Amino acid sequence: MQKVTLGGGCFWCTEAVFQTLKGVDSVISGYMGGSLKHPTYMEICNGDTGHAEVIQIAFDEEIISFNELLLIFFKTHNPTTLNRQGNDIGTQYRSVIFYENETQKLQAQQMIEQLSEEQVFDKPIITTVVPATEFYEAEDYHQNYYNDNQGKPYCAFVIQPKLNKFASEFKEKMKPEYLT
Repeated sequence: MQKVTLGGGCFWCTEAVFQTLKGVDSVISGYMGGSLKHPTYMEICNGDTGHAEVIQIAFDEEIISFNELLLIFFKTHNPTTLNRQGNDIGTQYRSVIFYENETQKLQAQQMIEQLSEEQVFDKPIITTVVPATEFYEAEDYHQNYYNDNQGKPYCAFVIQPKLNKFASEFKEKMKPEYLT
């Protein structure tokens, strides 16, 4: 298994998308990139710790490639907004790729160059590509959030539309149990 840690806004949203993918073994919501050891969600929310809300993905590269994960990452959040995803504002919602090795770093940089050259987005991509630091797993109630809380308004009005859009473009990449 390979792993990568991605930050693309609220981890509830990114977790819900990446859990559906064939070849993804696990998705853990957490925090990375800050200075405070063992931060809590409340400490992250104030934006003073430097951490991003992230998901750490363990994946089988023989089933889903790192480049496919990157493309899905870029297509399921807005990588052109600084410290913001929709109504979520703050450095904890920044667009960031925490790479595990030089190969991942180069592939991430190449993906950004390719998407920029193809003008996939109306504005420049500002996603940062930085080395992975210590990962702190988020509190239990953040794990598997969408699957455990589909009836809550945030899930219905924010996450579900993202999943619908994702499924319309990447249906062939989804695990059968997530297809409706």
